[in-house]
Amino acid sequence: MTPSIRDSVVKAAIASESATTEEKIQMLIEMGLGFEKQPQTTKELRNALSLYYRAYSMCGEEYPLLKAKAQVGMARTLQRIPDVGAQLLLQAKVSYEEALPILQQLASPTEVAEAQMNLGLVLQSLVPFNLARIVDSINAYHQALRVFTWQDYPQEYAVLYNNIAIAYLSLPLASEREYLRQGLAIQSLKVALKHIQLIDHPREYAMLQHNLGNAWQYFVSSHPLENNLRAIAAYDEALKVRNPKDTPLEYANTISHKANALSKLPDNPQQPQAGNLHNLLQSRAYYQEAWEIFSQHQQLKQAQLVAQAIQKIVTYITKHD
Repeated sequence: MTPSIRDSVVKAAIASESATTEEKIQMLIEMGLGFEKQPQTTKELRNALSLYYRAYSMCGEEYPLLKAKAQVGMARTLQRIPDVGAQLLLQAKVSYEEALPILQQLASPTEVAEAQMNLGLVLQSLVPFNLARIVDSINAYHQALRVFTWQDYPQEYAVLYNNIAIAYLSLPLASEREYLRQGLAIQSLKVALKHIQLIDHPREYAMLQHNLGNAWQYFVSSHPLENNLRAIAAYDEALKVRNPKDTPLEYANTISHKANALSKLPDNPQQPQAGNLHNLLQSRAYYQEAWEIFSQHQQLKQAQLVAQAIQKIVTYITKHD
């Protein structure tokens, strides 16, 4: 829908004599959702934003639930508009925080939980700007989990626990307590994996296993060998789902992390002094495959990082040949 067609449709919807004000507001919210669902460009997101704002402006004090829904629509859209700063995220945060008390009174539990889940994401995104606390993000996720149970909403349940694990990893703890936040992240992922099974929810299962592998690989402990073996086992579980044909970027991401874990493992854990030439060669092969996929899909930053890892391995093998 071009802007001119959109404007004419909006004007027609608002000018309709057969529709009540409430119906007009609902039409605007539905049109905004249409733009928001599968946007091809940033302009379409801004179109959605303007439609939600128009609906919000028409609500006044007479339609509190519709007003809250329009605010949530604006907040969701603001989250998705690319922005190098924090301004749009701050606007989204305000919209969610204003809408939530009304939603809690008048909306369905799932609408409330979805807003809490998205507020958690906004707060988590604001933490690097020092504009939110990670504990508040975790709290929002836990509130959403009261509704998004594994029995009824397995996808949301998996995403929430995945986000909680990532949030724990960014907790500002002293370096000597690094193990604590990593342990909390691992525990969160394990909780989710008790219920998210490969056969029923493969995509979510792979996501959780991939991040469990990352958590194990970078877990600070006195047992790095065991942790890397656990990491590789988790990556292998993720690779039961992720493959170069159906999920090429996810696959490349997992094999590049597996490559890193392999590069730190001795070929024979019982004889670490014998070296790890075999694992290094396998690591290089994984990295090479990942580099080809990242390059093919124009993921230049990831391709560059992988290329640097390949060069390090080649340099090490050459020196120790």
